[in-house]
Amino acid sequence: MPNSSPTGAVNPRRYHEAISGTLAAQAGRPPVCLYLETTNRCNLLCTTCPRTYAELEPPADMSWELFTSIVDQVPDLARAVLHGVGEPMLVKNLARMVAYLKARGVYVLFNTNGTVLNTRNGRALIKAGLDELRVSLDASNAKSFREIRGRNYFDRILKNVRAFRDMQEREGHALPRVSAWLTGMKETVEELPAFVQVAADIGVKEVYLQRLVYFDKDAIGKARPDQALFERMTNGDARYVKEAADLARALGMTFSASGAASEPSESLRQAEGRSPWSLCRRPWTLMYFTANGRALPCCIAPFSQHGYEHYTLGDATQQSIREIWNGPAYQTFREALHSDAPPRACANCGLRWSL
Repeated sequence: MPNSSPTGAVNPRRYHEAISGTLAAQAGRPPVCLYLETTNRCNLLCTTCPRTYAELEPPADMSWELFTSIVDQVPDLARAVLHGVGEPMLVKNLARMVAYLKARGVYVLFNTNGTVLNTRNGRALIKAGLDELRVSLDASNAKSFREIRGRNYFDRILKNVRAFRDMQEREGHALPRVSAWLTGMKETVEELPAFVQVAADIGVKEVYLQRLVYFDKDAIGKARPDQALFERMTNGDARYVKEAADLARALGMTFSASGAASEPSESLRQAEGRSPWSLCRRPWTLMYFTANGRALPCCIAPFSQHGYEHYTLGDATQQSIREIWNGPAYQTFREALHSDAPPRACANCGLRWSL
């Protein structure tokens, strides 16, 4: 959904214990991170998102019963990410979900498009204890926003985020940490310095350049190989990144364009003499569940291979988390990840991302 980005209050001992020792087909410990797709509904039509072009699953919000059932089966949960392919703030029970996780000491975050952020639901999230609110804006102006995200909501989002940050400052709420995210694309990289300024103008102090993920075949919308920056960055592209970093530094802001994983894991970068997918630790540390309870390997999979049926690892409405986590599908997936023939959704992971 970077190395220097906030990883939050994840207990290092929990995480390192989860990946210590030899990585085997059977995970030695339960997951420490959950991605819970609170909804697959969205009010935008982003040109970099597969849900804009096809119905991935029947429209649904994750039920309270399914949510608590999954969470209650993961005793050492350290981190929860409450987004998938939909807009979490459309979910009625979102603040309740955050509060349920915070009562267990879990670090909680989600991405939002900011379109429905208002005083009422903003206060509810603050009261619930949300740790991070990541605003996916993807543009520095209304014209680019409409072309990339499919709706004319740019000014509304800026107004919503500015009001939320003003409320936080006025009332002394340090949390949630609010950040702004832009997907790295050839088409918009020149907007990066302006994007930093827009974030500053609305009171956001952290900016991140997010990697573009795209299908290797039958690319959709603007999620295409020719838009990626990874291994294709020109001197001109790099200049915009440097300008953004310099401006952020001058404004006292955090800026990162490293594009590492968003959960407590290693950065997926190409390493000489190694298969890039072999660096991934997600199948030993985290689980991703769709709004309908389908278990997927990670949040990248829907963006890297068409068809959930190709990489579904279980069903939380029919199986226990223990049965899924070390079941045949997960073990086969892990074995393939450490072979010369990785799962197709993973084959170029780290190479097709923009940074």
